[in-house]
Parts: sequence; structure tokens; C-alpha cells
Amino acid sequence: MPRTLCSLKADGMAQAIKETVAPEETVPATELKGLSGFLAKFTVLKGAQHNLWLTFVIKFLIYTAYSVTNKTMVLWLSKDLGFSDQASTSLVGWVWAPAMTVFTLLAGSVTDAIGLRRTFFLGVAICTIARSVMVVSTMPWLALACGVLPLAVGEALGTPVLLAATRRYSTVAQRSIAFSLIYMIMNIGYVAAGWIFDYVRQLNLHISLFGFEPTTYQQLFIVSLAFEIVLFPVIYFLRRDTKVPSDSDRAPSAFWLRIGQTMRQSAIETAHLFRRLIAQSGFYRLLLFFLFIGFLKAIFLQMDYVFPTFGIRELGFNAPVGKLSAINAIVIICLVPIVGALTQKFAAYRMVVVGGTICAAGVFIMALPTEWFQLAANSAAGQWLGHGYLGLHGSIHPYYIMAALYLIVFSIGEAFYSPRVYEYAAAIAPRGQEASYGSLAYLPFLVGKLLVGTGGWLLAAFVPEHGPRHPATMWLIFALAASVAPVGLIVFRRYIRVPEAGRQDVD
Repeated sequence: MPRTLCSLKADGMAQAIKETVAPEETVPATELKGLSGFLAKFTVLKGAQHNLWLTFVIKFLIYTAYSVTNKTMVLWLSKDLGFSDQASTSLVGWVWAPAMTVFTLLAGSVTDAIGLRRTFFLGVAICTIARSVMVVSTMPWLALACGVLPLAVGEALGTPVLLAATRRYSTVAQRSIAFSLIYMIMNIGYVAAGWIFDYVRQLNLHISLFGFEPTTYQQLFIVSLAFEIVLFPVIYFLRRDTKVPSDSDRAPSAFWLRIGQTMRQSAIETAHLFRRLIAQSGFYRLLLFFLFIGFLKAIFLQMDYVFPTFGIRELGFNAPVGKLSAINAIVIICLVPIVGALTQKFAAYRMVVVGGTICAAGVFIMALPTEWFQLAANSAAGQWLGHGYLGLHGSIHPYYIMAALYLIVFSIGEAFYSPRVYEYAAAIAPRGQEASYGSLAYLPFLVGKLLVGTGGWLLAAFVPEHGPRHPATMWLIFALAASVAPVGLIVFRRYIRVPEAGRQDVD
């Protein structure tokens, strides 16, 4: 889950792309060097400007709203708008999520043209309108054209600039811990979204507003809309950008002219960037490396796009699938600083292979027979998980134990590999081109989104809403897909892998 960061406007478009990463991406945790040294890092935030603290609040609100929507999207398309499993996941995996990645690449240009504060307002305004359409619309074409697609634009504008804001509003001494807190707050938002997702569904409210009776999934969109609306007063209190536009710049024609000029310049620089990259052998090594990592990202993404539907169909409508998926964020928050500190002397490539292997092993747990976990479900630990953490009543289905174990193991592997993916991208880059190679860091998520778009076919084939189900087969396919990453990295290691500065453990 932790991902890369960099500064804006350094090394042209390469840095701009690297700065504007997608919303599901995070930042590396602060390196831990002893408890006292770790705690001392927090003291640098004493006296931080209020814009930085507001940025943290904005981060929480945006990511909670985004995560609630992400968990709800496929179910809403299927149950409320009547799309099939195949169409629902393909719309999300092949249209909405990739569109958000594409628009994210343009967000840097818009931010450069109009400033952070205005970009925040523009992104939140678009998201508010889009979410409102998704709340009330029952016509598929209207919901998609005026809701889902504009939401991708708004998310791309509203979320990536948080990274730029964190850099701008923090001092050099505060920057490391500020980005670590941004990472932690994002995961707290994921945990909160999981609890909200379960709570709203379990309320099973039947309300009528002037004849409008929102479904459960529309109610979840209402909650995400409420978070979006709260963002307006929070952003209002951000201090304005120090560069005050002139009267001519405030004119609508000048506004759009600046955006157009900046985007055109960014497109030219991007073309130059890729022309330079494709002439280097290291570029193709990195593409193959990121392609394999994309299979792991697909497993991560299915927790929002496939797992909720699987859980509801196998365990019941009120199954706390949100709290289950939150285990990933909880484990990552706790483990990443520790794993980072303990493995910093090991080569990034080796840690990616180890972490990917652990991740794949975790997914295989869901493909095992449920009878093997019945004893664990009846144990004290199983009862605590079911009755204490998940709030269940009665007997505990073995799938709860299996899902918890799968997520814990997968998260351990993620803590090993995810922070090191982008470190390796920098290690493989020619000197002076680290930013250009780092700007490709969104590719694993793009690959993962395209792969997870096939999840609907797996649901329809093995976990249909009606008829016989074979969920173990679906999870076996997911596990084999996850295994592509470590197997591919091992098989092609002599082609992909290069020496890393300061480390000697290259085959």
C-alpha cells in the first residue's frame, strides 16, 4: 500500500506525473531508528502552520468518502441499476478506475494553472455534483454520464493535490513525518469507511424524502456526499496561495487559457519524456517489473470490487465485510514502519519477491476447504474475532476466520513489498533520470484495475447470486493470478534485476 512521492515542478513533467498519483496510492512510512528517534520526529510538527493540519483533515475526509464509494460502486451498479456482475466490474475496472488514473495525470497541469486551493474547491465541487446525481438517479445512462465519469474527474483533481499541499505547507524538517502522517491518515480513512459500509447496511433504514426512498447503496452514497460537503468549510479556511492573480487572470477567458497552455506544455514534456525512456533498455525492464506487480495490485483492488459481493452472497446481506477488509489497513499501519526498519539493508528486489510470495500464499487460504477452519471458528480466538471485533451473533462461519487470516498474511507481504517497489524503480534508473522512471509508478495500479475488471466473470461463474456456487475455485484463480508476480520476478530476475547502490546481494 505505501507508495512514492516527490516534489512538484522539479524535472518537468516527470515530477508532475509522479506528484499526481492515484487516490488508492499512499506514501512511504518514516524510517524507524529506535523508539526515541521515532518519537522525536513528531516534535518537529510543533508550530506547523495551520494549513498543514487542515490538509490532514482534508485527507481523512476525502479518503473516507472515496473508500465508501469504492466499496459501494459495484453493488450499486448491480443491485440498483440492474447491470450484470460482468458489466458492473468491467465498468469499474475498465472505465471508471482507469479514467481516474488518466485524469490524475492532468491534475498537475490544472493545479499549476489555478493553484492548490482552487483545485481543491474545483475537485470537491465536481465530486459533490457527481455524488448527488448518483444518489438520486435511477437511469443508468444518466448515472454513468453525469455521476460516475465526473466523479473520476473530481477525485483526480481533489486527491492528488493533497501530496503537493503536504509538501508546500510543511518545512524541510517536517516533511518526512508529515508524509508519514498522510499515509497513516489515509489508512485510518480506509478503516472508517469499512465500519461505515457495514453500519449503514446493517441499519437497513427505510426512509422517504418527499417521495424519494433511497436504497441502502444510495444511503451509502449520501454518507460519502456528506463527507464531501463538510470539505467545503475546511478548504475555505486554507490560506490563499501567496501568488494572487491579477484582475486579467481572474477573467474566465484567462482562467481557461492558463489551463490550456499548461496542459499543452505538459503534453509536450510528457511526449519528450517517453521518447527518451523508450530508447533505454532499463525502461523495458521496469515495464516488465511493474506488469508483474500489477497482479498483486489486482488482488488488493478486488477487496473493494469483488470481496463485498462475495461476502454478501456467501455470508448474508449484513455480513461485516467492511470491517473484515479494514484488517488490511490496520495491519499495514502497524507493520510498515517496523518492516521498513528491519529490512532496510536488504535489496529492494529481494524484498519485493519475498513480499509477493507471502501475498500469494495468503490468497490460497481462501481456496482451502471451509471445514478445515471450523475448529478455529469455534476457538476463543475465533469467537473474539466474530463476536468481539465483527459484532456477529450466533455461530461463526469459517469464512470469517479464513478471510481474516488471508488479509493478515496478505498485509504482511504487502508491508514487505509495497514500499520497496518504488525504491527499485529509482535503483534501476540511469543517474539523473530517477524522477522519469518514478513517474511510471502508477502503472501497477493501472494494470491491476484492468485485471480486476474480469472479476465479474469470476463472480458470475463461481459465486452467482442464484444457483450453485464454487467460491473456492474463484479464490484459487485469484491466488494463481497473485502467484504470477513472484514467479515472474524469479524467472525473469536476470533480465529485470540490476545492482542496487550500497547492496551486494545480487544473483
